[in-house]
Amino acid sequence: MNILVVDDEREIADLIEIYLQNENFQVFKYYESESILDDLDDIKIDLAILDVMMPNIDGFQLCRKIREKYEFPIIFVTAKIEDIDKISGLTLGADDYITKPFQPLELIARIKAQLRRYKKYNQKREEEVIEFRNIIMNKSTHECFLNDKKLNLTPIEFSCLWYLCLNRGHVVRTEDLFREVWKEKYFEKDNNTVMVHIRHLREKMADTGKIPKYIKTIWGVGYKIENGI
Repeated sequence: MNILVVDDEREIADLIEIYLQNENFQVFKYYESESILDDLDDIKIDLAILDVMMPNIDGFQLCRKIREKYEFPIIFVTAKIEDIDKISGLTLGADDYITKPFQPLELIARIKAQLRRYKKYNQKREEEVIEFRNIIMNKSTHECFLNDKKLNLTPIEFSCLWYLCLNRGHVVRTEDLFREVWKEKYFEKDNNTVMVHIRHLREKMADTGKIPKYIKTIWGVGYKIENGI
């Protein structure tokens, strides 16, 4: 899992990195806040450890900016011990707070606890919501948004896109898609039925170029939505 560490005290950031790597975490370490905001869209972060007292953009400001887009757990590590500072951090969206000096093993324990909670929450959430590559699908409300624009999908179109997104990164065979969505036995003639619905989906997603950006045809096999861009 990927852990973000942001602390201008290099010795502390380096120490945290060592302990995290010993636990087989992948660490993305920064000694200041500015550059991380540009990098967040390009790396998948599972948890962030932020120092509060940093120059320019402090930990509170960084937490606020992260929470505008991301839901992963945030733990503050700071020398500030006043209750009002702890309350401020938690109010801004932090999940935990540990003061310096601290025992590295205690920090590791808190990290693992937050990751367990987040994983459990995400597993429940992913049963109803898919969100990636500017696509947001809510199964309970049957709503689909692409680039913040709501798509007017039929129930069959929604189910096709849901199943493709659920299996993103993998080729979905035409017969498997048909059986999953139509709940019927697949026959050769049903290939045309699937093709028509995929074409309508592409039209509504403005994905009708020679090389579709989202739904790709794997000739003779089925369809695929890539995990990345």
